[in-house]
Amino acid sequence: MAFVLADRVKETTTSTGTTAVTLLGAATGFQSFSAIGNANTTYYTIQGTTEWEVGIGTYTSAGTSLSRDTVLASSNSGSLVNFSAGTKDVWCDYPAKRAVIGGEGYIENAGTVNTSSTVNTGNNAISGGPVTIASGAVVTVPSGSVWTVV
Repeated sequence: MAFVLADRVKETTTSTGTTAVTLLGAATGFQSFSAIGNANTTYYTIQGTTEWEVGIGTYTSAGTSLSRDTVLASSNSGSLVNFSAGTKDVWCDYPAKRAVIGGEGYIENAGTVNTSSTVNTGNNAISGGPVTIASGAVVTVPSGSVWTVV
């Protein structure tokens, strides 16, 4: 389980409510969320006609679904959107709030690692401390990578 971003990932869904969305296949000219990899997390956006949500979700290949684990912004005042019927676009995104350049001028993290995570091999990661690792969660830092807590 890792955090993964991939370019040109876009699918549709007709899911309703506040639970995970079932993905219906890649839009023309795009790749599917399978590019993220099973059980990996990513940033996502879901856009309906007037409803929208930006967050962090986990892709599951069995049933091709995307959970909606953390909402970063939405048309429901930053809370989970109770999506109505109709087709919605779902894509892998890089939220402005999390952008290093052009964002809010800082990188935010919750301070508690609740799910296991791995720094990508050859990459480095930074977190604002203090950081707590929840029971059962593991942070893996491969050889050649660095995780710095400031």
